[in-house]
Amino acid sequence: MDKLHDLEGFLKRVDTISGLVAGLRCADADEAQQRAAAERADHYLAALGLEEAAAGSGDGGSSCGGTPPVNRTSINTNPSPCTAAPAATGPPRCSPDVDAANSIKILERDAEERTQRRRTKEEKANELKDKGNEAYARQDYKTAVEFYSDGLAELRDMQPLYTNRAQAYIKLGKYNEAVSDCEWALKCNERCIKAYVHMGKAYIGLRNYKEARNCYEKIVEIEPGREKMAKEYLTQVEWEEERERQELSAREEFDRGGQKASTVPQLLGKLSRPNQSPLYYCGGLELLSLAITDCTGQTLFRLNNGFSVINGNDTLRSCLSHDLRTACAPELHASLLRLCRVICGGNDENQKTLMACPVLSQSIVDLLASEHMAVRRESLSLLCLYSQTHRSRRMAVDNLNVQMLMKNLMKCITNPNDQQEIQALAVLENFASENKFCMQLRDTLTETVLVPFNTILRTSNVTNQHVLSSLISSIGCLVRDDVIRYNMANSPECWEAFVVAMKQYSSSEYRDNVYPLLGLILNISTAVTSPGLQVGQMLSDARDETIPGSFGEHGVPLCTWCLALLSDSHGGIITRATGVLSNVLPQCSAALQLAVDGGVVTAMRRILKGAGPISTKYAMKTITVCTAASHLAREELLKSDKRLSVLRGLLGSSGEEVVLGNAALCLGHCLEVQGAAQDLLPTDAVPLLLRLAAADTHTGRTDVQRNAAIALGKLCRAEPRHMHKLRELHGVEVLHSCMKLIT
Repeated sequence: MDKLHDLEGFLKRVDTISGLVAGLRCADADEAQQRAAAERADHYLAALGLEEAAAGSGDGGSSCGGTPPVNRTSINTNPSPCTAAPAATGPPRCSPDVDAANSIKILERDAEERTQRRRTKEEKANELKDKGNEAYARQDYKTAVEFYSDGLAELRDMQPLYTNRAQAYIKLGKYNEAVSDCEWALKCNERCIKAYVHMGKAYIGLRNYKEARNCYEKIVEIEPGREKMAKEYLTQVEWEEERERQELSAREEFDRGGQKASTVPQLLGKLSRPNQSPLYYCGGLELLSLAITDCTGQTLFRLNNGFSVINGNDTLRSCLSHDLRTACAPELHASLLRLCRVICGGNDENQKTLMACPVLSQSIVDLLASEHMAVRRESLSLLCLYSQTHRSRRMAVDNLNVQMLMKNLMKCITNPNDQQEIQALAVLENFASENKFCMQLRDTLTETVLVPFNTILRTSNVTNQHVLSSLISSIGCLVRDDVIRYNMANSPECWEAFVVAMKQYSSSEYRDNVYPLLGLILNISTAVTSPGLQVGQMLSDARDETIPGSFGEHGVPLCTWCLALLSDSHGGIITRATGVLSNVLPQCSAALQLAVDGGVVTAMRRILKGAGPISTKYAMKTITVCTAASHLAREELLKSDKRLSVLRGLLGSSGEEVVLGNAALCLGHCLEVQGAAQDLLPTDAVPLLLRLAAADTHTGRTDVQRNAAIALGKLCRAEPRHMHKLRELHGVEVLHSCMKLIT
């Protein structure tokens, strides 16, 4: 309350001084008003000086500015000749304007002094904040609090010091102090997101879940864009509230003295006995798994230090760490994994506690490569449990060896004698949806992903068809990571495996794998495609060389396969084959020539006449690449569509930038064919191109404008009668204004 009083007093002073200065500077005030304003300023400064002198010089100044007291009673102690007291009978020696000017100078000088003192305190407070941050990074939270407190003694309205100290208080379990600091931070900045975040955490620590929810909901009110972050915090509140409810229910069950409540502690006591045989512990683990049948049993296991008992058992630790090849080792492994699955199923708190035990968490990954099928099955079941929700996946990724996990999962998938490949594929696909999982695979991509994946593609057969489709989909999840996609796109071994797979998938037995494989190739090929064509930019000439190190080296077999699929009855296959062609042809001149000779222009025109937006984008890009590089392609397009009705239809639509830009670009290519411009005389080509060229540059469609302007210029140059139409539409000026885009 003292701090709040100081802050309010400081703000009140600021308002008073601002009013005084405004009164002194008022140009409309008469002489009497100016004199009255000057007297009020003198009296206020004198009173302020007396107040600060009474407060003492060692109080650190005001609560917000932290400035030391200044005695302002000296303002009138040595008056200048023009401000000396007038004679008793004579008129004043100075005008009110002079008094007002002097008062303004005094106020301004006082403000400058206070500003300088505040700047000095800010520098010192920032130094203390940095020291506090260093201590916090060392997990020395007590020292961090001391540094932050010293900083606040220098500058009490520095919001980061309050939020940082609140964070340190939370680490120390001082939740009330953290709430208080967050409230002060909000007095400094009422829109401080960090203050609400830390206050919510502190309220969770105080088990005041209602106030915690209010804090996180307030974040969305301040910044709606942070809804996802706030939702995660609100979910955490729900978990904490559920954990408290579970623990309360378990304690009530234990207090009632029921058989279930006593069985779990008794079995844990037996398991804690040292130097017993592996068979003894194996039986105890099995009995414990049978005794835990619901959430109460799971919670009783945790509250009775069950994880510590398991983690501290020397026989279990030795068996897990060294994989002792005793007669009971596989059974012991399977029993332990089964117990972990029982105690963690549907229990977030137990899942988190298990991952905090290094021996237990690492054994999940290691035992996945066990030579015993029962052990692999239990390990996969436990991993499947962790892969089902975003929170559990994140816990697993943060604590498990992701590289080893991926390697062992691929072993399960590629092992022909294993019956768990479907479950392993489900685990892989779920984990691949996590960005952090993909990021941790980047450095070991070849060993953990490419080698086993390429192997299964090369050796695919009818017996493993049920695996191939799911595996390709799982790898498709991984390549959403930019680095993984780029590395796969530049792997010759990967493209060689794709070519081998394509030859096999041409037969009807492998038809189910065609669609996912095309999707994967399409996704990977975007990593090396020409960015110019994707935004409808002008191509100076066709590519005449194959780009080394990319899939362009395998462009011919890819092109051959995709051309054959353009007549497929499955619309999705046609769309993806068109997409692959649109990425392959700009990279491989041999594939482009093969496509033109194979009638790709006619096929793309057919697709454009009745395709959806995705197919239209792919087909338009493909046909633009062909007409840019091949005169034969231009002639073929004009032969099948003399007045380019398909292109004009696209230009008149409100399609996306890529489609419009490529349509204008392709039309410009076709105008290089003799007589093409004349055939367009009875059409709306000029107004269509003019509308796009005249678009506002602020819309971001500069590439569309440029391509439309180039096509319009080619049209008028090839056939002067189009120029008359352009003049009628007052389009010459528009064409001139587009020159800056073209040059």
